[in-house]
Amino acid sequence: MIEKDILRQIVRMQQEQGFSIKETVKRDLLPEILRWFDDKRILILTGLRRSGKSTLLKQIMQNKKDFCYVNFEDERFIDFEAKEFEKLNEVLMEFYGDVKTYFFDEIQIINNFESFVRRLQDEGKKIILTGSNASLLSKEFGTKLTGRYKEFEIYPFSFIEFLKFKGTNLKLNKFFSTKEKVEIKHFFQEYFNKGGMPEYLLNNDAEYIRTVYQNIIYRDVIARYSIKRQKSLKELINILMTNNSRTISYNSLKNILKLSNAITVKEYISYLCNSYLFFEVPIFDFSIKRQLNSPKKIYLIDQAFHLVGGLNFSPNSGRILENIVFIELKRKYKEVFYFHEKHECDFVIKKGTKIKEVLQVCYDLNKNNQEREINGIIEAMNKFNLKQGIILTYDQDDEIEVKCKSQGDHPKGRQIIVKPVWKWLLE
Repeated sequence: MIEKDILRQIVRMQQEQGFSIKETVKRDLLPEILRWFDDKRILILTGLRRSGKSTLLKQIMQNKKDFCYVNFEDERFIDFEAKEFEKLNEVLMEFYGDVKTYFFDEIQIINNFESFVRRLQDEGKKIILTGSNASLLSKEFGTKLTGRYKEFEIYPFSFIEFLKFKGTNLKLNKFFSTKEKVEIKHFFQEYFNKGGMPEYLLNNDAEYIRTVYQNIIYRDVIARYSIKRQKSLKELINILMTNNSRTISYNSLKNILKLSNAITVKEYISYLCNSYLFFEVPIFDFSIKRQLNSPKKIYLIDQAFHLVGGLNFSPNSGRILENIVFIELKRKYKEVFYFHEKHECDFVIKKGTKIKEVLQVCYDLNKNNQEREINGIIEAMNKFNLKQGIILTYDQDDEIEVKCKSQGDHPKGRQIIVKPVWKWLLE
């Protein structure tokens, strides 16, 4: 239980702190979110801790009037229970009046919050929520608010947002002068090394990333899921970081960690993915059974977390580059796969019922890897009957024409576009 006077103190303090934000980067998703504001559904912003959800929430507030706001990360909410939401609502009305819009930051901290949110929606209120756990929000809203919400996933800065953060005056287009290319490549190298975590870019303090990492592990995983084998979980995280952009097998990980079954490994990885620290990418296969039973590829939310383990000790530029490409694909597409038959192709993009795009990533396309990289993407293009494929590198531009080999091929053959990742990120 929490006293009403304590709630008044919290609401007053958060109101007095205000909702203005100084010199923040306008997030790419902001116009899209505002476009859906008149929709009756609840808007949910989910994503990694400290990836910019709260700042984006305040950017939305700056475009709105007649609202109230609560940030549930205040430690005084530790004893708050769902049955006290009406008490909180009364306090909000004392300070804000009878408003039309409710902004709730990190509301998933409160158990059974969804019933109160549904009641507000039934009363005609607009609700915008943030949360740092994917499955928690999905599970709760799936049971009580089916069809009543629209979700937006918030990631660390994209490269375009990073350039805005750096204060560049570059006009993004298809053609850059030599001077502009040099400047962009300089910034891309910094983005490659540091990633897109907003606060880390601001303070450049590696300890900040370690603190965020510890909060994710202890608060979003260990505490939330009552993990008893903490040593095994931490060892698993180090293995996943070390194998970033590679395929993983639950059974192999079970043996390495000396666990009794692979189910535990699968559950631990699902918890880490729910916290947005890692992502699993399945193989594409028309057989759902093979797709489910095949190894998954693992990716990390942001290259800044290499500071706390894994690739930090054995840097691999090609895998970091591939990880950057994956996160950009996740911003844009719901269904991202990898392809592997005789050869491997890094990314397969599915839109609706069809494969629309295939991409290969390598740091440098050279005589040692060219045959492998081209064979992988050609096999995928043939499989899905695509005329064009893309190979993304650190800094190479080229076009490769592939002659027809069968009657089923496109009459003019197939084309592979080779381009730098930095250029692709700006398109």
